[in-house]
Amino acid sequence: MAQDLFSAAASAALQRQSPLADRLRPLRLDDVVGQQHLFGQGRPLRALIEADRLSSVIFWGPPGTGKTSIARLIARFTSKSYVQLSAVTASVKDVREEIARAEQRLGERGQGTILFLDEVHRFNKAQQDTLLPAVETGLIVLIGATTENPYFEVNPPLLSRSTLFRLEALDDDAIGQLITRGLDLEGATASPEAVEHLVTRAEGDGRQSLTSLEVAIALAKVRGPSGAAVHVELADAEAALGTQALRYGKDEHYDTISAFIKSIRGSDPDAGLYWMARMLDAGEDARFIARRLVILASEDIGLADSNALLVADAAARAVEFVGLPEASLNLAHAVVYLATAPKSNSATIAIARARDDARAQGGTVPVHLRDAHYPGARQLGHGTGYDYPHDHPEGWVAQQYRPDAFEGRSYYEPTEHGDEAEITRRMHHRPPTTEEHESS
Repeated sequence: MAQDLFSAAASAALQRQSPLADRLRPLRLDDVVGQQHLFGQGRPLRALIEADRLSSVIFWGPPGTGKTSIARLIARFTSKSYVQLSAVTASVKDVREEIARAEQRLGERGQGTILFLDEVHRFNKAQQDTLLPAVETGLIVLIGATTENPYFEVNPPLLSRSTLFRLEALDDDAIGQLITRGLDLEGATASPEAVEHLVTRAEGDGRQSLTSLEVAIALAKVRGPSGAAVHVELADAEAALGTQALRYGKDEHYDTISAFIKSIRGSDPDAGLYWMARMLDAGEDARFIARRLVILASEDIGLADSNALLVADAAARAVEFVGLPEASLNLAHAVVYLATAPKSNSATIAIARARDDARAQGGTVPVHLRDAHYPGARQLGHGTGYDYPHDHPEGWVAQQYRPDAFEGRSYYEPTEHGDEAEITRRMHHRPPTTEEHESS
């Protein structure tokens, strides 16, 4: 009895010490925040969990979307034994030992096993193959969690024996619910500005939002008088995140980014730098500015200077790697380059025209362009009549590359700006093919 009391006290102490995100893990299906496409009433995943009929699954989604929480929630609903491993630390030996224990449970008690494998993409092919026989026979029900595309990172045989569920980044409403629950659990309150700052900086990551809230609450406790009710102010949220909140309203946010983009589009580097400085001083997320530069590089400069996209992408990566305030230098570099680059929106116009036709009526792939590599394709006529451009000394050959209905349509029309002048020359002054030369 004394041992039981000691264990209970230790458990309660650990519970108090555990991170807020861990203490707020859902205990009921209705506690899951977001992911209504999976947990709404009557949705397939919810129904399988409620009936304890879940087979092997892969949860794929960004960090902080609830993959581990859902796995632990499943453990509360199942009569099976629940085992958790991390692919970061587990070895093939660990997996084999758990499979052996699963066989023992099934043989002795008729109890199945759920194995939750976090970061399943960290397992190499040989390690994943270790799981395959047990998954295939149903000895274990695998729940794999990954932030990486499972079609690239999970072995096809293992993926084919599992149901794939995609988890989406949490929206602002879902993040707001988590923060409200966290405040209630901690017996704290927060100003609307502090909550808004935590929500907007969460980037869809629920765990990160709760971690930031926990830090903000700790800062508010230190700031306030001893024993007083804890109230999180905007300054606490800013300090917890290491970023300032926006110093202007939503309308001015959109107006300022609009002026920024239009200044660069208008080839005014000084105006672009001015608006960028305004945004950074106001607390705008540098990643948001970088994303807009990457878009602008293709939308407004395009093939007039293809290096613009490389510069914008490099600046965006530098923001992630370096961080502010130093990354403002990388952003300034990109702003000046993009503003002074030649401009063309021909690629923007081209994809819009192509999309209109593709959506209007589709069209079948011409027979000579169809895949002819698989057995039986040649008997279907696939690939017949295809003219391989590298068989011609000029490196190109005139032939039909689109459905009949759209063969005569023109989408991309290069300008004479920057590098597109050379593209125009190449497109309109191709050397004749050998056949064309001989016929003339």
